Amino acid sequence: MSMEYNATIDFYWSPLLVESNCDDPADHHVRDRIVRIKAIERHARYWTNADILVFNSFMWWLEPTMTLLWGSFESPNAVYKKVEMKNRRYEMALETWSDWLEFNINRSRTQMFFMSLSPYHKLARDWGMQADQNCYNETQPISRSDYWGSATDKGLMQIAETAIRRLESKGLKVNYLNITQLSDYRKDGHPTIYRKQWLPPTQEQLLDPKSYSDCVHWCLPGVPDVWNQILYSYIIDEI
Repeated sequence: MSMEYNATIDFYWSPLLVESNCDDPADHHVRDRIVRIKAIERHARYWTNADILVFNSFMWWLEPTMTLLWGSFESPNAVYKKVEMKNRRYEMALETWSDWLEFNINRSRTQMFFMSLSPYHKLARDWGMQADQNCYNETQPISRSDYWGSATDKGLMQIAETAIRRLESKGLKVNYLNITQLSDYRKDGHPTIYRKQWLPPTQEQLLDPKSYSDCVHWCLPGVPDVWNQILYSYIIDEI
């Protein structure tokens, strides 16, 4: 909280937007992700009176299989179903999110933003390197202007864009911050081995650094600072 500017900035952990068994910000590394695909109130009740909301939910939906839950975690009558169709799972979650926004957001007060997919660089063959390489030891951005990484899921992006257009047709404006392609060039922007290791690397890993290189998260300062500049320009433009 900044007393000088009378502003409070909160980071709210809800990686799938809707409720799930991954919602504990300190303990969310679970093998079988269970998602209450129609439940969002537990999170959303904290968003109601915000002046600015910035949403971001992509990476966690890339799992090949998730368990969807209809009902509560405690209910003996709850229905569980394993679902492989990631696009449909994501679409259902955004429908729940959109429905909540439509009936609960103060349209005259709250500015809303949705960040597009943050790409990763695990497959060096995408930029012409050997198939078994990744972002480790990369020091320059990709120079091809038409580059799109094979891991950049345009299908999920289109689903988010469609949800935002539907909200706009109902008089609810959500600014879509498309940071995907500008970040896709930055294979050099990840921490690789230079990050906190929750478990010490094994001797085998130390001999092969790319095997434990983080090519998903981003260095700070780095690419996310550009995202913040884009967000800042949108906010200032709305004032």
